[in-house]
Amino acid sequence: MIILPAIDLYEGKAVRLYKGDYARMTVYSDDPAAVARAFAAAGAEWIHVVDLEGARDGGTPNLGVVREIARAGLKIELGGGLRSMEAIDAAMDAGAERAVLGTAAVSNRALTEEAAAKYAGRIAAGCDLKNGEVAVHGWTEGSGVAGMDFLGQMLALGIDTAICTDIDRDGAMRGANAALYGAIMDAYPALRLIASGGVSSMEDVLRLKALGLHGAIIGKAYYTGAISIAEAVEAAK
Repeated sequence: MIILPAIDLYEGKAVRLYKGDYARMTVYSDDPAAVARAFAAAGAEWIHVVDLEGARDGGTPNLGVVREIARAGLKIELGGGLRSMEAIDAAMDAGAERAVLGTAAVSNRALTEEAAAKYAGRIAAGCDLKNGEVAVHGWTEGSGVAGMDFLGQMLALGIDTAICTDIDRDGAMRGANAALYGAIMDAYPALRLIASGGVSSMEDVLRLKALGLHGAIIGKAYYTGAISIAEAVEAAK
């Protein structure tokens, strides 16, 4: 299982939100590239980067910072605001290895199909769940689409990687929702599922590994010192 330490970007800084609430933001670093270098030194091969301004408002205002992060040598999984082919192209040009489509994957099927064809194997679905429903626009709105249905639709398009976030657990340090991820794996065994939200202990890492997940994203648990990225990377092997 792959460990993807996370950097959420807002106005060029590394921040974390509590349950996706922009009014409850904590700034952890003014130098996200330095954080990325620390992740690389700890043995991480991938990093999960979210442009929070892009996620909420569209566009990619933090791409300059993404370019700096890319110099750390990590493979970048980038999401937030990628709602046009121009934005997806710009993300890839800035150094992203994988682009995560959330709002666009729900609302713009033509774009999703085009991106999946142009960047085969490098597009992932962002399945951000609140009460089983996919949330969009930086988690500020519901989509009316059930998460399980959405994942099936993405697989049908050839998108076999999905980052699934339990919004109510994100940044809350309450543990990962193993029951949710287990149910998804049972329904879609071909899916390369990456868990996000609430991964707050080594027990979570081992539990998700045992479920056969492709990856786990670690955010707040690193910034608060609850998890060592080096230990998590080793345990997930």
